[in-house]
Amino acid sequence: MIDLLGCILLLPVLLIVVPLLSLLIALDSPGAPIYIQERVGLGGKRFRVYKFRTMVCNRSNDSERTYMEKYVSGRIESDEGTLHKPIPKQDITRLGQILRKTSLDELPQVLNILKGEMSLIGPRPNVNWEVDFYKGWHYERLNTLPGITGLAQVMGRSSLSFDQIARFDIQYVRKQSLFLDIQIIWWTFKTVLSGRGAG
Repeated sequence: MIDLLGCILLLPVLLIVVPLLSLLIALDSPGAPIYIQERVGLGGKRFRVYKFRTMVCNRSNDSERTYMEKYVSGRIESDEGTLHKPIPKQDITRLGQILRKTSLDELPQVLNILKGEMSLIGPRPNVNWEVDFYKGWHYERLNTLPGITGLAQVMGRSSLSFDQIARFDIQYVRKQSLFLDIQIIWWTFKTVLSGRGAG
């Protein structure tokens, strides 16, 4: 119900914002405005997630992958104020910085919701090689549909360690309710406006 209502409410905005942002992204840097990447969803099922492109094309992600493997496996400590976004600033476009800060880059994932691959609320989906480095207890976060926003996003986003993210996600999996979803939607608006944990 929340997903359907959310998509209906967002539709008029999307009809204006998506074409406008697509045009601005194309003018800002070469490449397709929509970025498609394979992620892991409910029960370990793989699907293609849609996002507005925020980075330059043809960049190497070797260093990012090495960092994220260490981050997911718990070999990187998380200090207060640390943002776990190992992407060099020069690889993020000018418009991309704004899209990432405001989380507008996630808007195309409404299509994933309509396809039944995602929900408005749920754990953020990881790429397959990040899931390969899960600890055993991390897999419980895959017991519900991934979401555009979730409990971990409103509790710190990229400033949390992966273990902290997983604990919040598992807490959500175990305590899902309509009231909790409404709370998370409200907290999401506050988090986006404050920019806390964004990167």
